[in-house]
Amino acid sequence: MKKIRTQVDRFVGKLLVLILGIMVINVLWQVFSRYFTDNPSSFTDELARYLMMWLGILGAAYVGGRNEHVAIDFFAKKTSPKIQKWLKGLISLSIITFASLGFVIGGGRLVYITMKLQQYSPSLQIPLALVYAVVPISGLLLIFYKITPNSE
Repeated sequence: MKKIRTQVDRFVGKLLVLILGIMVINVLWQVFSRYFTDNPSSFTDELARYLMMWLGILGAAYVGGRNEHVAIDFFAKKTSPKIQKWLKGLISLSIITFASLGFVIGGGRLVYITMKLQQYSPSLQIPLALVYAVVPISGLLLIFYKITPNSE
């Protein structure tokens, strides 16, 4: 299971780097076309917004899975190892519950509704369901990270 988790970590990390790279190129093109040509690009603002959504939500799941997120553990570190283990389990259960209800079920409904309504983005003309798909994907990734052992 650790091998699968390592492969998922590697894939998601590379995907995040790719998204960030595309976002940088997109914003550079946006600035260039706005200030150095007479014809500013119309799709770059929308693409940057959608890439930022993917980067933020997917990145949060990735960082949370690697336990590199911001955590307030001042009081937890002052307790016994037994209570720390119990707290860690309770926190993992809370995250799994939130990811299941909010991200997977709620995000899945969002994707379904936007797909059923056939909503498309104004400039790019891509289905908004594709944009919102990051929510249930990140929820599943969070659950996967919480039920598999850490690769460290």
